[in-house]
Amino acid sequence: MKNKKLILLNFLVRAVLGLVLISCMNWFFDWREIPVNVGINAISFFVSGALGVPGVAMLYGIVACPLL
Repeated sequence: MKNKKLILLNFLVRAVLGLVLISCMNWFFDWREIPVNVGINAISFFVSGALGVPGVAMLYGIVACPLL
């Protein structure tokens, strides 16, 4: 039971920090006038919670692909 709580806590911490990172990166890209913007929604919550910072980078990579 303790292990499940730790896994859930780890997921929630990564998800919240991932959403904060997405928010900061969206602000930075808007400030630099770069047209890359990842939405804060359930999909980004679960991706950042499951994969962490590499998941956030993957979301930005997916959004930036049409710009290449």
